[in-house]
Amino acid sequence: MVALSVQAQELKQSIQGVVIDNFTSAPLPGVNIIIIKDSTKLGGYTDEKGHFIIRNLPIGKYTLKASSIGYANYQTYIDLSSGKAVNLEIMLTVGTSELGGVSIKAYENKTQPINTMALIGARSFTPEEANRYAGSYGDPARMAMNYAGVLPVRDNRNDLIIRGNSAFGLQWRIDGIDIPNPNHFSASATTGGPITIINTNLIGRSDFFNGAFPAEYGNANAGVFDLHIKTPNIEKREMWFELGWNGLEFGSEGPIIKGKNASYIFSYRHSIANIFYDVAGTKGKKVDYQDLSFKFNFPKTKLGSWSIFGMGGKSHIGLNEMEYSNKDRIFATYGEILDNSTSTGVLGITNQLFPNKRTHITTALSVTGNTVLNIVDTFAIPQRDPFLWATENTNEIKYSLSSIFHYRINDNSQLVGGGVYDHYVMSFHDLKYLFGDYVYFTDTSNAQADLLQLHIGYKHLFGNRLEAYIGLHGQYFFMNNSKAIEPRFSLKYIINKKSSISYGLGWHSQLQPKMMYYVQSRKQDGDFVLTNNQLDFTRSIHNALAYNYMFNKNLRLKVDVYYQHLYDVPIQSTQPAYSTINFGTEYYVERKDSLINVGTGKNYGIEITFERFLKRHFFYLFTATLFESKFTSSDHITRNTAYNGQYAFNAVGGYELVFPKKHVSMLFGLNLTYAGGSPYVPFDVAETLKYGRAMYDWDHAYEVRREDYKRISVRIGVKRNYKRFSTETAFDFQYRGDYTSIYQERINVTTGEIVDTRDMGFYPMANLRINF
Repeated sequence: MVALSVQAQELKQSIQGVVIDNFTSAPLPGVNIIIIKDSTKLGGYTDEKGHFIIRNLPIGKYTLKASSIGYANYQTYIDLSSGKAVNLEIMLTVGTSELGGVSIKAYENKTQPINTMALIGARSFTPEEANRYAGSYGDPARMAMNYAGVLPVRDNRNDLIIRGNSAFGLQWRIDGIDIPNPNHFSASATTGGPITIINTNLIGRSDFFNGAFPAEYGNANAGVFDLHIKTPNIEKREMWFELGWNGLEFGSEGPIIKGKNASYIFSYRHSIANIFYDVAGTKGKKVDYQDLSFKFNFPKTKLGSWSIFGMGGKSHIGLNEMEYSNKDRIFATYGEILDNSTSTGVLGITNQLFPNKRTHITTALSVTGNTVLNIVDTFAIPQRDPFLWATENTNEIKYSLSSIFHYRINDNSQLVGGGVYDHYVMSFHDLKYLFGDYVYFTDTSNAQADLLQLHIGYKHLFGNRLEAYIGLHGQYFFMNNSKAIEPRFSLKYIINKKSSISYGLGWHSQLQPKMMYYVQSRKQDGDFVLTNNQLDFTRSIHNALAYNYMFNKNLRLKVDVYYQHLYDVPIQSTQPAYSTINFGTEYYVERKDSLINVGTGKNYGIEITFERFLKRHFFYLFTATLFESKFTSSDHITRNTAYNGQYAFNAVGGYELVFPKKHVSMLFGLNLTYAGGSPYVPFDVAETLKYGRAMYDWDHAYEVRREDYKRISVRIGVKRNYKRFSTETAFDFQYRGDYTSIYQERINVTTGEIVDTRDMGFYPMANLRINF
């Protein structure tokens, strides 16, 4: 490994990393590495394995540049602290085209996705962004809520509503493996939750897609979060301790055996909310969660490079309004007792082979699973005898085998193909007390189903200006022989060295939530029959056009327009305003029977992004979204979807004030959000009182809206470097007041009183991190 040294200082640290080909992931030897601080420059080269390390650097701000013949130049900014070495994974892109003697990549977009096949609808991000944005709490999903086209709907959940689509249409992926909902306190058929299981301390540079994604992504209709676990430090063992908004955390990374290439990284977190409840003497509330994430790397073995990674989380919440005082209870005559437990787990092993410099093959074997156990009791006052109202017991395990190959035909042509086979083992049991009797909506154990996906994609560069991509994705669901053939197409035209225009067209299909296939209906003779087991995919066609203008390499303007047509959406003919297009608005997805794939929908809008990337301690991002989201059901009436907020505006920025002589820096961040209120189905008070359960006015579904959503978030932080460790302290202050979105809407089934719960007004959070 090539190593450089400078004069040791009292506070010093290392910059290290690996340089790889952005398409084949092959390590690149002989890459020129230059680091710059003020007028000082140091240089060196990567070794035969693509590694480099620069030791004994004084802490501070650096610019790092990487260059190699036949590849576009790379540049990044580094904040070097004493407690933790900087460990980089640098991806170089083949070729630098010339236009009139000027490099057309002179102002390359810094959000260029890792996936080189994506010409539109994608941007990369770093975990530092999730930690830098005020109000994000180190959560990639909450960070993405600041992007154009993403609508914030609730403060207490991080569901991502992308271009008016249900949050269920989002696919989460880690290291090439599709994973279940990676959030604590998650609900069935959702992809969000109050607290993320994903730990940004383990995440490297990753991609976010908001539509028209390449053919390798399937079984998703809205977007993709393609996350990558970072490469651990192979030089020395490092640790960190953190106490803050995501709990109490301890983590470590480093070589498994000193001097060897094998390395590890892991982190464990445990909630602290239960401690605050105990200290405050709060009755009726119990909150507890914990999660573990890890990865072991074994590069350059005789059988290729191997990695083993995992992520898992358990959570439990208990709310007992019977123990509340009269002033804390929402209703004077009625209450609920909730007991909810969830768990999510991912375990995968991957193998990477590099048969030659042009080919990269990745094969993965994984098992993922999630469970939801929910019990809801109700009681009336003064009787106060708990009564079982509803239960849910969901278990879903998926065994997957996948393989994908990347082949560079030449410098202008790339080919990607592969497939994945999923085997599901599932159990679904849930009941609810309706009209004087308990009704089992699902009641099945050890149900099994299989899904096969195949894909191929080809990208070609025509001359210096035009790139084209064409791909095909296919799916086959063995349970009912449903199939989907999905062409994907995109173009990118470089107008000049500062601007480009892109277009994307793609067909996308997604299975229904698995429990919907097992919803049962009672026949007149008392027997039960499955009415949804022949449901087909929900399908959509994405059209998108984007214009990107780089004022300079740190400032850009981007404008997107899009139109999406959704069809084969499951609806219920007996309730025309019902459509699965609105999945995810509540914590529990209603198990409707007798669904048919004849519903449609449409999303269209314009998105504007004005962004200054971090430079000289300062960044900002302004986004504006104007859109419409509609659906049509069996009565052929076009209605608002539950996510048709119509507009959203975001402003986020930050500044770092540095005191180099004191080894201290102060961080200031601000986040402003204003978004349109979401349509909803109002309660039917008369029917609620008649039947003693919450009933809805479907005749006026989605005609009324909640109030507009407004939020202000302020972040203040301090970083301090010591000789052997560093500290980071941050305070987040969010204010919503009475004008914010509703936390929860409830109706008293005994009196008909409706209450909008808004208990997230002024919401301070603190975070302390120690690196050593």
